[in-house]
Amino acid sequence: MAANSTSETQATMELNHYDRESELKAFDDTKAGVKGLVDAGIDRIPRIFYQPTDNLDKTPVPRDVQYAFPTVDLQGVHKDPIQRKEIVERVQKASETWGFFQVINHGIPVSILEEMKEGVRRFFEQDFELKKEFYTRDITKMVGYNSNFDLYSAPAANWRDTVLFNMAPNPPKPEEMPAACRDIIMEYTKSVMKLGHLLFELLSEALGLNPNYLKGVDCAEGLMLLGHYYPACPQPELTMGATEHADDDFVTVLLQDHIGGLQVRYQNHWIDVPPSPGALVINIGDLLQLISNDKFISAEHRVLANRFGPRISVASFFSPKRQPSSKLYGPIKELLSEENPSKYRETTVRDFVLHLHKKGLDGTSALEHFKL
Repeated sequence: MAANSTSETQATMELNHYDRESELKAFDDTKAGVKGLVDAGIDRIPRIFYQPTDNLDKTPVPRDVQYAFPTVDLQGVHKDPIQRKEIVERVQKASETWGFFQVINHGIPVSILEEMKEGVRRFFEQDFELKKEFYTRDITKMVGYNSNFDLYSAPAANWRDTVLFNMAPNPPKPEEMPAACRDIIMEYTKSVMKLGHLLFELLSEALGLNPNYLKGVDCAEGLMLLGHYYPACPQPELTMGATEHADDDFVTVLLQDHIGGLQVRYQNHWIDVPPSPGALVINIGDLLQLISNDKFISAEHRVLANRFGPRISVASFFSPKRQPSSKLYGPIKELLSEENPSKYRETTVRDFVLHLHKKGLDGTSALEHFKL
C-alpha cells in the first residue's frame, strides 16, 4: 500500500511539474524535430507526445469482418470510352463509400516514385546545419520544414517531421529548394500534376458534371507537397505518427513506402491501407466533400507510430492557392435540389485552412464549423 501511495505521489508531482508550454518551446527551439530526439538516443518519449487515451484506440478489426480496400486500374482511361465509364463508376463508388482508393497504372514510373521517397529521406538525413536553415512555422513560406504544424494547438504532438513545398501555381525558384531533393521534387511535381488533372476529370464525371468542371473552378490550381518522415519510436503505444484527421484540400495523392501504418476509418473500424508497390493512394479532401454537398466523403485517417522506421510518405495536396482570395466555394448548384438542399455555407479556401490550423489535429472535423 505504501509503495503504491508513493508511486501515485511521484506521478502527481511529475504531472504538477510538467510545464507543457515550456517543453513544447524547448523542443521547437532545437529545430531538430523528432529525428533529433531519436539521434540523441532516447528510449522514452517526451511527455509532449503522450496522446490522450481516446486517440490510442488500436482495437483490431474482428476476424469475421473483412474489407477489400478499393483499387482503381487506370489502364485505358484515355483510349477506351467503355473502360473509362467503368473507371468513373469505380471512382464514384469509392469516393461515396470510403473516401479513399488506390490507383495503379497511373502513368508515373516506379523509378520516379522511388527517387521521390529517397529525396525526402536525403533531406531529413542530411547534415543538421543544412537542414535547420529551412525550419519555419510561417505557413506562407514556399519551402519549409518543421515538426507538427499544430505543435502549440493540438492536444499532443505527433511522432513525425515534415518538409513542405508549395509547387503550384507559382513554384519556388530552384535555388530556394534544398539541394538534397530539388531535382526530384520538380520532376515528381510534373508527374503528379498530370495525374491530378486526370483525377479531377474522373471525379467531375462521377458527379455527373462536365469532365473539366472541377478544373474549371480551380480545384487543381494549387499543389502543395508534404514529405513526411516518421522515425522509429521507442514507445509507439503512447503516441501516434499522425492523429485522426481529414485533409483540408480537394484531393490528396499519397505516395507511401513499404512500412505501413496508414489507417482509414470505414464503417466505424480502423482499416489498414496496405502499402502496394507502384500504387498511389487517393483520398477525398474536406473541400470536395463540401462542394459535393456530402456526395463524396472526406474520410478520417491516421498513421500509427512504429518501432520500425523511418517511414516515409509524400502527400500531394490539390487546392487553390492559399494566399488571400475572395473566391468562395460552396455546394455545387447543379447538385442541389429541394430534396438535396445545401448543407454548407460558402467559404474561401484560406478561411477553411486557417480554421483547421487554429484547431489543429484534434480528432474533430473541420467541416462542422461550416455546416448550415
